[in-house]
Amino acid sequence: MPQSVEKTLDYASLFLEPEYKEMLSAKSKLENMPEADKVKEIADWTKSWEYREKNFAREALTINPAKSCQPLGAVFAAAGFEGTLSFVHGSQGCVAYYRSHLARHFKEPASAVSSSMTEDAAVFGGLNNMVDGLANAYSLYNPKMIAVSTTCMAEVIGDDLQSFINTAKEKGSVPADFNVPFAHTPAFVGSHITGYDNMMRGILENFWKDKTRTPNDSINIIPGFDGYAVGNNRELKRMLDLMGVKYTILSDVSDQFDTPSDGEFRMYDGGTALEAVAEAINAKATVSMQSYCTPKTLEYIENIGQETVAFHYPLGVSGTDDFLMKISELTGKAIPAELEKERGRLVDAITDSQAYLHGKSYAIYGDPDFVYSMARFVMETGGEPRHCLATNGSKAWEKKMQALFDSAPFGQDCKAWGGKDLWHMRSLLATEKVDMLIGNSYGKYLEKDTDTPLVRLTFPIFDRHHHHRFPLWGYQGGIRVVVALLDKFFDEMDKKATASDDTAYAFELTR
Repeated sequence: MPQSVEKTLDYASLFLEPEYKEMLSAKSKLENMPEADKVKEIADWTKSWEYREKNFAREALTINPAKSCQPLGAVFAAAGFEGTLSFVHGSQGCVAYYRSHLARHFKEPASAVSSSMTEDAAVFGGLNNMVDGLANAYSLYNPKMIAVSTTCMAEVIGDDLQSFINTAKEKGSVPADFNVPFAHTPAFVGSHITGYDNMMRGILENFWKDKTRTPNDSINIIPGFDGYAVGNNRELKRMLDLMGVKYTILSDVSDQFDTPSDGEFRMYDGGTALEAVAEAINAKATVSMQSYCTPKTLEYIENIGQETVAFHYPLGVSGTDDFLMKISELTGKAIPAELEKERGRLVDAITDSQAYLHGKSYAIYGDPDFVYSMARFVMETGGEPRHCLATNGSKAWEKKMQALFDSAPFGQDCKAWGGKDLWHMRSLLATEKVDMLIGNSYGKYLEKDTDTPLVRLTFPIFDRHHHHRFPLWGYQGGIRVVVALLDKFFDEMDKKATASDDTAYAFELTR
């Protein structure tokens, strides 16, 4: 065999060795795999308009949805609070998924514990698991707060979290006054943004319930579920600090998912101080950076008397304009000259590269707020967001997207697809070609299958490193997006230029 202690090959090289090729060929014969010509024939048919019609007619099957489940969002939301440990009431395997999904994207440990429900708990209920689990979590990991969410198993059998937590406190698992907010997050409905919303509301209710509000001049900011939260939250704070705004970010994960390597392990780092969460009830207003991540949370906040405002992942010129002008209106603080200059630099960057951005067509997928914002931004550059897909997008979202398309000539041939998955996107890309696909790492299979260049700009990104450290929000983030799009276009131009001698003249040094 080619692999040995003295000669260790990377798997990409190893599987090209003759022995492994022979093993794969023998395996195909043993499993009665169809001949290569037949496989190609069927694969080509699945890229046809005929297959597209059949694909879009399916109702009872989802293939590779562009979303995750509720508890993942709950774990992410809880990670943004000081010293907070996520406690997921359910099986160990589910919690391993949430931890690995976040860790693979951020390249940081994602701490969460499980009540380790097994078959007996599924039959008799998970009360004992909750009592013992909270006691262990409190004594072993020394958190300042434990945030409880659920998996499918606990929800199917109907475990009552409030009752279970009260019983655990009575039995001494945690002190009676210890903060244990909770949220029911059934994974079989909604998505990770639903879980984020449920957990955010649960945490605020834990601190604000039965409290009297004394309004002040500060504002609260809820970032929403965001794979670029490390860069985005820091850019958000920089802009607000430049304006002199008094604010509290509710769930700030920027330090938790970006800890330094300095010899010290930080199980908890940064996050919104618990005292600040309690004080946030007195804020003048709460601003959500992602409307579809926070409907229940904003409803709760409105009911206690605060003004609420919701945006759609503000990036680009108009998106950032709207956000800063609203903050200025709420706080009475002027937008400083430094931010005005940054706006001009973004406009200048778009103008400098207009020849390469204007008229380009895009397919965009991800969460509803991200897709809306990205479509809006590419239209600002003269691009056409032809296919916009959000598996967790609703009919109301589709209507909002259509209104966006109707607002400019670049949207006339564009359509939004709510509730569809990436197998639907494959049909769209195969039958109506676009210049570029914007999404996450799962889009690399679409890139390979449909020859559509992919730019990774949303969660999760597993096969590239450190993208999350740089912002997409604000004028600075807009420049980052412009550069990402241009780099991909230029790489594709160079690839085509070197494909044959006939096109070599286009292999240019200056653009």
